[in-house]
Amino acid sequence: MGRLTTHVLDAAHGCPGSAIRVELYRVDGQRLELLGSALTNADGRLDTPLLQGDEYRSGVYQLQFAAGDYYRARGVALPDPAFLDVVVLRFGIDAAQDHYHVPLLISPYSYSTYRGS
Repeated sequence: MGRLTTHVLDAAHGCPGSAIRVELYRVDGQRLELLGSALTNADGRLDTPLLQGDEYRSGVYQLQFAAGDYYRARGVALPDPAFLDVVVLRFGIDAAQDHYHVPLLISPYSYSTYRGS
């Protein structure tokens, strides 16, 4: 059975991004369907996969990471508006692949992602 996972690393502080709200949406044309949300744990990971079982199917998905809230909670002075407040990653899943891992490396002024393993 396939699954979708993620984790967040804070490049500005050199640590896992803990207590970051992550939301997962299924994209259908212009419509976004919220599938779930969770907070990252102390290791910057979610305790369970974002998608698995019957919910894991081919399609376009969107992850949203509340990076601005995370940095504000850490006491980082962000401009108003913040350069990066919510990081949005839109990607496709081919359900024939059994695992998609989409990590995020963030700082207040940059981010990067890739398809991990």
